Amino acid sequence: MSIAYTAGNYMLSDALLPDPSGSRAKRLHLELPCDRIMKFVTVGLPLFLVSLMFAQEFSTGSQISCFSPSNFTAEQSDFADAVCWDSLLRYDPETAGDAASKSLWVFKVFPYSLLVIAVAMYLPYLLWKYAAAPSLHCDLLFIIDELDKSYNRSIRLVQYMVDLQHTEKDPDDFWEEFDLARSERYFEFPLLERYLTSKQRSHYLIVIYVLRNLFLLFLLAVSCLYLGYCHVQVFFQDKFRCSIKAGLLGEEPGVPDWISCKLVFFSVFQVTSICLGCVYILLGPVVLYHLLQLCQWDKRLLSIYEMLPAFDLLSKKMLTCPFNDLNIILLFLRANISEVKSFSRLSVLCTLKDISPNKENIDTVVDFMTLFAGLELAKPKRHSNANENLLHPDNEIDMKPALESKEN
Repeated sequence: MSIAYTAGNYMLSDALLPDPSGSRAKRLHLELPCDRIMKFVTVGLPLFLVSLMFAQEFSTGSQISCFSPSNFTAEQSDFADAVCWDSLLRYDPETAGDAASKSLWVFKVFPYSLLVIAVAMYLPYLLWKYAAAPSLHCDLLFIIDELDKSYNRSIRLVQYMVDLQHTEKDPDDFWEEFDLARSERYFEFPLLERYLTSKQRSHYLIVIYVLRNLFLLFLLAVSCLYLGYCHVQVFFQDKFRCSIKAGLLGEEPGVPDWISCKLVFFSVFQVTSICLGCVYILLGPVVLYHLLQLCQWDKRLLSIYEMLPAFDLLSKKMLTCPFNDLNIILLFLRANISEVKSFSRLSVLCTLKDISPNKENIDTVVDFMTLFAGLELAKPKRHSNANENLLHPDNEIDMKPALESKEN
């Protein structure tokens, strides 16, 4: 008995979770993995393209190349390029002989508009960071601590039961006390369950999360419309006629009214805008998909933690409409599963429970560890069961000789 008692104590001591080293506050992720990827793409891609455009501008120098007359000096050619780049007016001769101008300002402001797009794409994440992240941070800290503490409480309870059986003189008294504790639900720690149930009546986090994704979806749509408008305005207009009758060249004799110019970075503009627009169009359905995921419960974590005595949300069918804060909290618990130390232990216990021969008698981690520690094997037979065996029809033959001898 002492060897079994010592082995059971060692097994239960190893099952206990050690105290967490350091604070979890700095290690918690307050963004889902999909949201972090979306932020990296929507904000980082415009900044990357802007850096490429500025690098190309610094390497090539002038962004426009005008075909100046052959009698122009180098200074006059540079001045003509500067005049055409500053004005960026495309002149189309009409039948009447006059010229109609069309502004090509899109080329000049396009790199800076990409910077504006990158800043605008970061606004939804600022909304989540300052409106919802502090509240979510407190909820995650409390729930993760309570999950690990509930697991440790269950193991310590089994340790106490092992010690009590070892010191109890009468086994019947021990099992009567065990049955009483189970009937009175002393094995349950309802604080965590009630806290999670109360989160089903709160909708603050999920409303902020939906607003954030809708705002991001709106910015994606506006950015795609702007990029489409830019293409419609200046598509295939890298070559245009420019008027240089201004400034120092206005009074010079022999200066033509119009010269032809070509935009050097037009191909870069096309590739950049098409690439960014296609990526943003593809990200739209991804945002909608993540919003639709809020319409169903993520029960993977709940099914594992049903092993805890204080976690009966699934078995008692306590889950209501998934559009509440509890659904968001469960998603972020999955994202921070590395900080929930009891998850791996309970996953192993669930696997062992499924392959155990008497899994119908195992409801919680207390039941499993009680059976694993050998208490169930030492459970004595009840007197009621003995009386039932005496009254069983198969025992009537054994009872007849005893009755005849009593009558004699």
